[in-house]
Amino acid sequence: MNELKLSIDQVNPAVLWGPNNDHFEIIKKQYPKLKIVARGSEVKVMGDERELTLFQEKFDHLVEHVEKFETLNVNDVERILGAKISAPADGATTPDKFASGEVLVFGPNGIMVRARTPNQHRMVDSLSKNDILFAIGPAGTGKTYTAVALAVRALKNKEIKRIILTRPAVEAGENLGFLPGDLKEKIDPYLRPLYDALDDMIPAEKLKLYLENRTIEIAPLAFMRGRTLDNCFVILDEAQNATDMQLKMFLTRMGPSAKFIVTGDVTQIDLPKKQQSGLYTALRILTDIKGIDIVYLSGEDVVRHKLVKRILEAYGDIQN
Repeated sequence: MNELKLSIDQVNPAVLWGPNNDHFEIIKKQYPKLKIVARGSEVKVMGDERELTLFQEKFDHLVEHVEKFETLNVNDVERILGAKISAPADGATTPDKFASGEVLVFGPNGIMVRARTPNQHRMVDSLSKNDILFAIGPAGTGKTYTAVALAVRALKNKEIKRIILTRPAVEAGENLGFLPGDLKEKIDPYLRPLYDALDDMIPAEKLKLYLENRTIEIAPLAFMRGRTLDNCFVILDEAQNATDMQLKMFLTRMGPSAKFIVTGDVTQIDLPKKQQSGLYTALRILTDIKGIDIVYLSGEDVVRHKLVKRILEAYGDIQN
């Protein structure tokens, strides 16, 4: 019988082993052929050499997770160890065949942001080959979320220096009237979905710093006029609410070392009835330009509550 000794003095054992040693019990059940003894900051494991090798690899990943995020839960343990997770009681949801895909971003508290559907994967693949990507689809398909994840990944990998997120400040079927406060307070309601995505991907303090030093800039589309956007990742969200002139203005801001993603839903245009969406024009005239790609997302990509897909079907926004 072989013996393996591992040190865990770089992490808090209480976090690693879990409340009431729940994580420790999962680990032991996953490796029934091994004898695992934990004392203080040392773990002693005895068993077959091959089993020990497999155990050490997975255990190292657990320790790395705790080091990085200072937290660990049962789902994390089962995922890292490859343990079988119980199916939902109603049997309605099966494991996502893309769940093991590449992690785009590790967010706060161990959140792993991945492309979860075929067309979200197409977005990831397309942007590695093109500098402008249009992601078009109904609500809930993850087009904006995936776009923000790609931008955050590029920033973390130092591929770009800044992220710029923008959207037209158009009211969605409501007359909001006069909004009190300074300029930031007036426009923030329009940009809230972009903040929500960033909150999932960047720790709060770091996000605050990025916003303060303009590493990440969130602004209405009108603020892009006259600028050259270079060495940055730029996302135009809700592009269906941009006019022809606005979308042309935005796309021509592109510097030599920039990536642009344009997201939109042509079924939810909030422009005045007599004003045409510039997204229709762009999709028609830019289709065959090298370096520009268009990914169409559909009902199969809806990643919100399962009722969202049914609601969209009822409204006729998607076809199965």
